[in-house]
Amino acid sequence: MTDAEALKRDAAAKALTYVEDGMRLGLGTGSTAKHFVDLLAERVKAGLKVVGVPTSEVTRAQAERLGVPLTTLDETPELDLTIDGADEIDPALNLIKGGGGALLREKIVAAASARMIVIADASKQVPALGRYPLPIEVNVFGLAATRHAIEKVLEAAGCPGPLSVRTKADGHVFVTDGGHMILDAACARIPDPAALSHRLHSVPGVVEHGLFIGLASLAIIASPGGAEVVGRIGQ
Repeated sequence: MTDAEALKRDAAAKALTYVEDGMRLGLGTGSTAKHFVDLLAERVKAGLKVVGVPTSEVTRAQAERLGVPLTTLDETPELDLTIDGADEIDPALNLIKGGGGALLREKIVAAASARMIVIADASKQVPALGRYPLPIEVNVFGLAATRHAIEKVLEAAGCPGPLSVRTKADGHVFVTDGGHMILDAACARIPDPAALSHRLHSVPGVVEHGLFIGLASLAIIASPGGAEVVGRIGQ
């Protein structure tokens, strides 16, 4: 295991201490969340009683393979806790997520949870969001018009970064679990994430975006010195 993976696993292990018997959990997607599901499965085998809602088909397959009991938001519409990673975390615990392409389901699950804990290594902490390209999930219909409208929104928000259609390693267009495409916006710096979030939601054709505003209550940040727990300002 590389040093980076070891840090991710440290953060995941710390997050597991917040899980209690009988909890309904949101199970995140991505390399750090994968470690959490691995560790959770070990606890389940040892007798922990929980049920999880996966945020992607990849996480679903992992949890099923490891024996973690699963449910859906239709069966269990309110969750106790979601554990998920992030691509960027600012000092107010606002996030950029969606590097793995699961942002829509991740946000639905996080919003259905009483608490969200973000797990990450220290490289994900930034003074301001935007260095990581912002994923914007869009409907395929009317793509050119939607893209043009997003470009105008980004310019008005003071972060007019270029947009690119996300592709896979083989060059084919990336398609989300919901059947949508993703436009990645190279904003560099987002002056007002909450305002940009509101503006993007006003664009027809935008299904969801990767700005998670006010959803995370705690972040567990792993560094070589250990795992630090950071609370959201005002909580």
